[in-house]
Amino acid sequence: MTLIQLGSRGPFAMTYVVTEACIKCKFMDCVEVCPVDCFYEGENMLVIHPDECIDCGVCEPECPPEAIKADTESGLEKWLTLNADYAKKWPNITQHGTAPADAKEWEGVSDKFDKYFSDKPGDGV
Repeated sequence: MTLIQLGSRGPFAMTYVVTEACIKCKFMDCVEVCPVDCFYEGENMLVIHPDECIDCGVCEPECPPEAIKADTESGLEKWLTLNADYAKKWPNITQHGTAPADAKEWEGVSDKFDKYFSDKPGDGV
């Protein structure tokens, strides 16, 4: 029997990352299903702590704007770095909070990072 230590990252470790589609949407459905509470809240988006994510993937289908991706997809290096950096700065969130009133209006909007990303922490509810 092989035991996997939670939070340990090996050379072939995978994690999930939150991408640009979360900015200004921040629905937080993903937070409710996460078994290890690895989500951190910024003012207008969430991130996943890559060293805490156990790669279960239950959060991915819960995200209405499809902002959560496996880091094995190409082109996500920027998002892996952003998730790792801000998970160290923003408060941990363990319960579903309230999405912004206009969240649905922001789904599918492009170039949100350059225009709207905020490095400010969220409430950490």
